[in-house]
Amino acid sequence: MTDHLLIFWIQLLVLLSAAHALGVLARRVGQPPVVGALAAGLLLSPSVLGAISPDAYGWLFPDDPRQQGLLQGVAWIGVALLVLITGFETDLALVRRLGRAAALVAVFAQVIPFATGFGVGMALPATLLGDQATRILFALFIATALSISALPVIARMLVELDLMRRNFGQITLAAATADDVVGWVLLGAIAGAARSGSFGVITIAGRFAAAALFLVFAFIVGQRLVDAALRTVMRRGAGVSGAVATSLLIVLLAGACTHALGLEAIFGTFVAGVLLGRSRYQSADSFPRIETLTSAFFAPLFFASAGVRADLSSLADPVVLGWGLAVFVAACAAKFVGAFAGARVAGLHPLEGLALGAALNARGAVGLVVATVGLGAGVLNQASYTIVVLIAMATSMMAPPALRAIVRRWHGTEEEQERLARERLHGQNLLVRTGRVLLPTHGGPNSLLAARILDLAWPEGTKVTVFSAGPDIPSADLRRVLSMIEKKPSDHVHSRNEDPLPAVLEQAAFGYGAIVVGASNERIAGRMVSPFVDGLFAASPVPVLMIRRGVMLALEDVPHFERVLVPAIATLPGRAAQEVAFGIAKRLGSEVLLAHIVKTPATGEEMLYSRSEWQRDGGPPESESDAPLGVARRVMDEAQALAREIGVEPQTAIRIGISAPREILSLSREAGADLIVLPANLRQLSERPFLGYGVEYILRNSESTILIVSLPAGWRRA
Repeated sequence: MTDHLLIFWIQLLVLLSAAHALGVLARRVGQPPVVGALAAGLLLSPSVLGAISPDAYGWLFPDDPRQQGLLQGVAWIGVALLVLITGFETDLALVRRLGRAAALVAVFAQVIPFATGFGVGMALPATLLGDQATRILFALFIATALSISALPVIARMLVELDLMRRNFGQITLAAATADDVVGWVLLGAIAGAARSGSFGVITIAGRFAAAALFLVFAFIVGQRLVDAALRTVMRRGAGVSGAVATSLLIVLLAGACTHALGLEAIFGTFVAGVLLGRSRYQSADSFPRIETLTSAFFAPLFFASAGVRADLSSLADPVVLGWGLAVFVAACAAKFVGAFAGARVAGLHPLEGLALGAALNARGAVGLVVATVGLGAGVLNQASYTIVVLIAMATSMMAPPALRAIVRRWHGTEEEQERLARERLHGQNLLVRTGRVLLPTHGGPNSLLAARILDLAWPEGTKVTVFSAGPDIPSADLRRVLSMIEKKPSDHVHSRNEDPLPAVLEQAAFGYGAIVVGASNERIAGRMVSPFVDGLFAASPVPVLMIRRGVMLALEDVPHFERVLVPAIATLPGRAAQEVAFGIAKRLGSEVLLAHIVKTPATGEEMLYSRSEWQRDGGPPESESDAPLGVARRVMDEAQALAREIGVEPQTAIRIGISAPREILSLSREAGADLIVLPANLRQLSERPFLGYGVEYILRNSESTILIVSLPAGWRRA
């Protein structure tokens, strides 16, 4: 056993080193690293390494089922993790919106290649049939091999080419998923028929019924079970490692269930990935950690080991070579025609149809699995096995450059380009991102104001959990709060805990990106705001946004802020506050005043430097010898750049004064700002949290609505 393990470790070392080395080379020539990993496997295959040094190949990859099983086991883990990541990345809301297009592409991209493959299989010479194959079984098997797409390879390719969020990228994933489900069912039925000698409609119908039942169970019952498992892990304080371990166990369970149903385990792992990505209790750090491990280790090993199993020596026979080229041309043409026809029937742009054809044409490791199953079942012989393997490899290698060439000419519709721009911007944001936000509520007017701010600041598609504790909220009040949240998926969670603070803090640990809370204008002696809000600031594991209604804003008013003031401060809380302020202004079309205060002890030097209409003409001296003003300019320029990226053209003011909070209040009154967004650095005093003298001074003395953005100590973006 020692020799088996030694060879196994050396196999991993050689495959991983070659995959990463050629992956770097592939990236330099404009190809995704997956192409380099596949090429590494081909170089180590019997047709290359085996021809150059048979002894070296025989030692490194011995013809021993136990040795082969070790490497194949690791490769299958890579397949499962790749499909898991695909499930995480799949946007079901977008897929539903594109549902008709995805369905049409899936049908055409499967039916046309299947029919073509069946015809080709009937025409191929008898010398390519396996020992256990009848002509019909062989033709059905070739049809399945030509109709299937490689979901892991396609997903990897889309990610590496930064096309996953494109409309056609999501359609590709949806169509590939549907095609693979059908393909796996067909493969299982055909392989079973070859082994048992029986084949019928009832067998295929049973497999399709099993797939449908699994999907129904997964999205109705399974989602709740996944949520419960992740919530239990988070409640017990297991952290990210616990969330990752639980996610992997769920994937293994789902794969085992689908395999037991006569379907492929890959189908189950994909569905598990979708459920985990949809769960409100999923840790934001889980996915990046799984993705890093997969990209660095399991994926390169999987693709390289897939290439090793290809043997090109069968192509020395002119008959095999000729028919192989014919099958290859038929496979590519049928997939392109099928996807293009489906896209055109769905009303998509012609270039989008070609992009779908290029992506779905990749058969990759899934094609290799089909070939392996066919060889093992006796449907294929060594020659036909080689043809199917080469088609899988060649289509995977040609797909990225073909797709890259097509998308250079197709940038999507205006709506798609705007959506992608928003997603890129939100992906770079520190705080305002498409994640999950917690909204504690008791149903009063302050909760309505908090819900309004959340809706304005966060992008469409952000998941919102409205959380209440203690006595039930009147249904009418709850409906009013939910009505403030437009175009955002929302739900209501209620805790029976009579003390709302520990209940909210427990809920906040379940992977939220921020908490937005409304505060009463009545200040309690000895407290910054109130016991609940103070406790939330002090103990929240995620950023807290507190909104306090201005004195001129009536309780029943739905605010439409005309002018928003936010300080330009080069700190993390300052950046977060600017994202919130600019997001609100963008939605409402409000004016924005960016203010930077240069503090000086010299009262006689109090004067206003401005680039806005509210202050006198002229600006700071252009000389950079005045260090404070030079820094102020750079800070202001960075804040202006962020505002313009979000779509807001701010007015700016740089003021010199002895008191930053007084200058902020003065500016807000001069400008008529009805909303002030303040960043806060949280500090903990013995009796209560402390947000700084300036923030608390403005909170006490401003008549405007105040929004405080506080980040926990040591917090970083997930």
